[in-house]
Amino acid sequence: MAEPAIRLDGVTKAFNGRKVLDNITLDIAPGIGFCLLGRSGTGKSVTLKHIIGLLKPDSGHVYVRGKDVPALDSRELAGVRKTMGFLFQSAALFDSITVGENVAFSLRRHTDWADEKIRSVAKSKLAEVGLDKDYDKMPGDLSGGMRKRAGLARAMALDPDILLVDEPTAGLDPITADEIDDLLVDLKKKGTTLVVVTHNIPSARHVGDELAMLHEGRVIVRGTADELDRSDNE
Repeated sequence: MAEPAIRLDGVTKAFNGRKVLDNITLDIAPGIGFCLLGRSGTGKSVTLKHIIGLLKPDSGHVYVRGKDVPALDSRELAGVRKTMGFLFQSAALFDSITVGENVAFSLRRHTDWADEKIRSVAKSKLAEVGLDKDYDKMPGDLSGGMRKRAGLARAMALDPDILLVDEPTAGLDPITADEIDDLLVDLKKKGTTLVVVTHNIPSARHVGDELAMLHEGRVIVRGTADELDRSDNE
């Protein structure tokens, strides 16, 4: 079997004495859509932050392509992060620069490309999410759905093969939410591994090949949407 793209092995994390993650073990295969479900406060976003190395577990290990993320030094961690994109729940665009320069940000930081090439790549990423005419707009001029699209374009600027997504459809109308889901599915078809935190069950059914339910810091069930449908756990 192929090595997991991501593996959490016995990960435990507590804040102020309260366990948010309690001995979590998960394997996520490359190229699939993996959705984390659960109530607010069950550790879904905390799990994403462990994968990208923003948090370190109190115990256990987090592996990305076989590399133990908490054990990496800053240079090694930066190298791993360049292969991952992160779409924040609020899109988290830099409000002081244009939409296009938001997308170009990581290209300017991590490549030695000429300005013309950077702008061309940023424009192509915006075109992929339907914002080809919005390069020079400011983030404040965009609707919520457009901000999510721009955040997705920025997350994919370096063509990462893993994309971590926190509540991609939160606060969006159903039509816009479906459009965001379709963009994620298109990325998955191109080989991107998706790890999606969501409360939106129709979205999880659409995007997720595998789903896992977090409850009180533990994975209580995992499987396809059909398998979860058949669960007798309330």
